[in-house]
Amino acid sequence: MAKKSWIALILSAVFILAVGCNGQQQGTGKGEGGFKVGMVTDTGGLNDESFNQTAWEGIKRTKSELDADIKALESKRDEDYVPNLTKFAREGRDITWAVGFKFEKSIPDVAKRFPDAQFGIVDTNLGGKIPENVTAVTFKEEEGSFLMGVIAGLTTKTNKVGFIGGISSPLIKKFESGFRAGVHAANPNVTVQVAYAESFTDATKGRSLAQNMYNSGIDVIFHASGGVGKGLFDEVKTREKGKYWAIGVDMDQSSLAPDHTLSSLIKRVDVAVFDITKELKEGKLKSGKEVVLGLKEGGVDIAENSGKHVSPDVLKKVDEFKQKIINGEIKVPKNEDELKQFLAK
Repeated sequence: MAKKSWIALILSAVFILAVGCNGQQQGTGKGEGGFKVGMVTDTGGLNDESFNQTAWEGIKRTKSELDADIKALESKRDEDYVPNLTKFAREGRDITWAVGFKFEKSIPDVAKRFPDAQFGIVDTNLGGKIPENVTAVTFKEEEGSFLMGVIAGLTTKTNKVGFIGGISSPLIKKFESGFRAGVHAANPNVTVQVAYAESFTDATKGRSLAQNMYNSGIDVIFHASGGVGKGLFDEVKTREKGKYWAIGVDMDQSSLAPDHTLSSLIKRVDVAVFDITKELKEGKLKSGKEVVLGLKEGGVDIAENSGKHVSPDVLKKVDEFKQKIINGEIKVPKNEDELKQFLAK
């Protein structure tokens, strides 16, 4: 009888433990062991020298400043998005960040299955249908791209500049439209050639596109293409210094080609991710909404080291245009239709 009682007691304990574990896996957002933050990359990976890497910098700040336990999962293919998000939700991460518009289908699905978990998504507002447990962060990329266009338009010696996009989408069209508008505003005599790689990872394609552009007489190229942009920098480094230029995106990319990088469009994904995560920990976050960041909010800007290769006169014009955008004197187009109207003025 004593032996049976001990067995029953052990089985009862195991059952209680199992129930507790299953409860945490459903993503209460209050997992044991302190504040927990997760991040899932798109297929570009953590070291994309672009928005994934910038977002991860913000996550790392939560570790040092908020004492958060942090983890990242790199998605090798689109089919990994749901399993990776689900894994963190089941771990009881207080918030899981999905980086990139390619998550716009998977985030609503996972958020619905784990209503007690919190999620953040970068670069899409989910068509305005944001679940109550999701915070969407978007940027006015067109405003920062406009400034890149001003730099390109006033720096080119051939009156030919280029734009390389990743996957053709409303997001990347914002970069293209803003850039073309900025070029036109600064120097109407400049033509802009546009090419899309239809990838965010194919650096070989990026180099091929850049090579063709430079060979055609283009001397400044701005990219918004994630890892594809590495090909642009690989190519420009083979070109004559002071004659051929690249413009980076998302973060300061001058390290990829120090002698050939005019500037970079800085997108403060790191700050947005950190600030929202901090709000959650402090109990101040009101999720289920979109946070939009432009020049006025400090969400986009030019790289601090732009003065290394951009002339003071050009930087002065950049600042003038920047203030006009902030003051509402210039409304930067974010798609093809708005661009046509802008160019027609």
